[in-house]
Amino acid sequence: MDSETIACGDSLSDRERQVLALLTEGHTYQSIAQRMRVSPHTVDSYLRRIRGKTGARNRAQILRLAIALNDGTGLPGTEWTTRRVDADLVGVPR
Repeated sequence: MDSETIACGDSLSDRERQVLALLTEGHTYQSIAQRMRVSPHTVDSYLRRIRGKTGARNRAQILRLAIALNDGTGLPGTEWTTRRVDADLVGVPR
């Protein structure tokens, strides 16, 4: 994965970014689905779209992208964190 792949991260939707943030916390597809109140199939769809937008070929590259975006090294000026995801999921059982 190169810098162009990481730069594509700015085209991700908020929900796609939520999936990535939850992946960086170690959640499974099932637990991501429960937290976001969607089906595991929907989580898989988000991940397929992420792969299509970024060129990531496998889960390891998606996780690298998620970590880069989450710590701010991937997109200068972009500040999204797992705190934002948690705020969006207020009231969702953990």
